[in-house]
Amino acid sequence: MRLHYKGKYNLDPASLPGAEQHPHAVMFREASDSAALGRIANTVALLVLLPGLALLFLRCGRPVFSAIGPGGLLSCLILFPHEILHALCFREDVYLYTNWKQGILFVVGPEHMSRARFVFMSLLPNLVFGALPFTVAMIFPQYPILGCFGLFSICAGGGDYYNIWNAMTQMPKGAKTYLHRFHSWWYLPESEHPQEQEVLR
Repeated sequence: MRLHYKGKYNLDPASLPGAEQHPHAVMFREASDSAALGRIANTVALLVLLPGLALLFLRCGRPVFSAIGPGGLLSCLILFPHEILHALCFREDVYLYTNWKQGILFVVGPEHMSRARFVFMSLLPNLVFGALPFTVAMIFPQYPILGCFGLFSICAGGGDYYNIWNAMTQMPKGAKTYLHRFHSWWYLPESEHPQEQEVLR
C-alpha cells in the first residue's frame, strides 16, 4: 500500500484517479454524485442510530444519555484512522482526499480487486471502531461511552454499507471490481465477449 494525501477534494469527479478501463466492464448502478451518496449514507446512519440507542439504553440504562456527547466526540477523532484502515486493504496506490466544509473524507484507489476483498475493505473500519466497542459495551454495560462511540462509528459507515450492498447484489460470482473516478465498475476476468456482460446487466 502506498498512501498519497491529495488534499481538498474540489467536488469534480474528473479530478479523481481512474483505473485503466477493462473493455467489458459494467458500471455499478449507484449514486450519481457525492451529494446523492451523502443523502443515502445519512439515511442509512439514521436507520442504524435509533435502534442502536434503544439497545444501549435497555442494556446500560440512563448513563447512556450522558455518554452520547463523549462517544460522539470520540467517533469524530477516528475519522482519519477509519480511512487509513480502508487504505491498508489496498496493495497498490491509494489516495486520501478531504473537504471539511462539505463533511467529506475518503480514500480512493484504482486497483482491481475481488468482491470479497472489496467487501472486507469497506467493512473493516466499521468492525474495528464500530461493532467491536459496541459489542464490548453490550457485554459490559458499565462502559456506555464505549457503546456510544461504537454506535456512532457504525453510523459513520453508511456509505460503506451502500457500497457493500451494491457489490453483493450486482457483481456475479468471480467478478472483480475497481474505481474509475467517482464510480465503481465490475467485470468477469475470464470474459472475452461483451455479450456475456450484457446478459448480466
